[in-house]
Amino acid sequence: MGFVFYDTETTGTNTSFDQILQFAAIRTDEHLNELDRFEIRCRLMPHIVPSPGALCVTRISMDQITDPALPSHYEMMCEIKSKLAAWSPSIFTGWNTLGFDEHLLRQALYQSLHSPYLTNMGGSSRIDILKIAQAASVLVPDAIIVPIGDKGKPTFKLDRLAPANGFDHSNAHDALADVEATIHVCRLIRDKAPGLWADAMRLSDKVSAAAFLDKEACFILTESFYNLPYQFVLTKIGHEPGNAGTVLALNLAIDIDQLRAMTDEALVARLGRSPKPVRRIRTNAAPTLQPLSAYIQFDGVAARDLMERAYRIQADTELCARLIRLSTREAFPPSEFVEEQIYSGFFSRADEGRMAAFHRTAWEDRASIVAEFDDVRLRALGSRLIYEHRPDLLHPDRRAKLAEKMAQRMSGDGYEGPAWTTIAAAQTEAANRSEQGNLGEAEILAEVIQYLAKRMPSEVPASNIP
Repeated sequence: MGFVFYDTETTGTNTSFDQILQFAAIRTDEHLNELDRFEIRCRLMPHIVPSPGALCVTRISMDQITDPALPSHYEMMCEIKSKLAAWSPSIFTGWNTLGFDEHLLRQALYQSLHSPYLTNMGGSSRIDILKIAQAASVLVPDAIIVPIGDKGKPTFKLDRLAPANGFDHSNAHDALADVEATIHVCRLIRDKAPGLWADAMRLSDKVSAAAFLDKEACFILTESFYNLPYQFVLTKIGHEPGNAGTVLALNLAIDIDQLRAMTDEALVARLGRSPKPVRRIRTNAAPTLQPLSAYIQFDGVAARDLMERAYRIQADTELCARLIRLSTREAFPPSEFVEEQIYSGFFSRADEGRMAAFHRTAWEDRASIVAEFDDVRLRALGSRLIYEHRPDLLHPDRRAKLAEKMAQRMSGDGYEGPAWTTIAAAQTEAANRSEQGNLGEAEILAEVIQYLAKRMPSEVPASNIP
């Protein structure tokens, strides 16, 4: 199976409320030879306030993202969906895609009335080159050079790591340039750490990852936190209740007898402290796993002793069940925002048919399709798309309510600590960056400040509209 490497440039870092401004992808064969490439940009959505800092990093001007000649976000996402579907099935990947870009891509597909799960449906799977590079720094340290950042610690930022490994990344933070840099690093890892690369390919498939976790009584998990890789020796104790795709595994370096002797209250507190005794492993997120047989010892403990611990724990079904029960996270209350309802259930087959019909028909016929959606999320998102593209098709009362809601979103009025960027927050950020006197940012920040002044609503409604 071949690969699709992709990257996004966005209005900010909130994966629920920011939007993609630039998307780029390169399709390769299984040997990483380029077959095709795709790049597209879009204009700013009318209710989104861009982060001035994000625009300075990507060097995207307000003139660029408000250019009426660019496609709308919806039009761009229809092009992206069509291209990625034509390239499927593939292994979808990039630099920190599982941590950032895929969340943006899923959100963008969802808000455009497409299925958000394109990258792991129909035989496609996912890996993250950042995760593999971080694992390589521990497991095969000669595979890549990890540079030292400004704070004197190793950094895995692509604009630092790619040049340190021989790639001319002078155009960093351009989506297509970042994809090319990622492929360069990927080829180094494949060539210099072939075993790690082979394991990553095998475990990109969730069925293979689940089979590994069922087969290996004791295994090593490599994860990174704040750019520092950590390794854990674990044994599977079960699955997260209601989620067969998440395996729960117990850290064998923890004093198990001490855990067993704790009261439920004390054990809950201990399960929340680092190092966490129970690790969550998502089988569909390409976990970095190794069998214990690859080690003679781990962290000073002989492999045979660790294996004995694993068998003993798995035989203690009462302890395993107790750990699973006390590790179960409480469900968050449903969000009032449609963006954060993306994982609140799958769409019905009938609604999936209506989604497909929405994209096939003219705007004049789309309002009637939106009204037929059973899922309230789709009705909200569909109405927003019509408001953005053809507001004249909406009833005047509905149009006025949507306009009021968009104004409130941008101003933040009526919301307590909004997670998205508001006009006031962007103005403060722009002013603070301007005071720093970075000449390379002056023009972009001046454009942002001017744009924000024009977008500030003259009157902000006092009441919030659900």
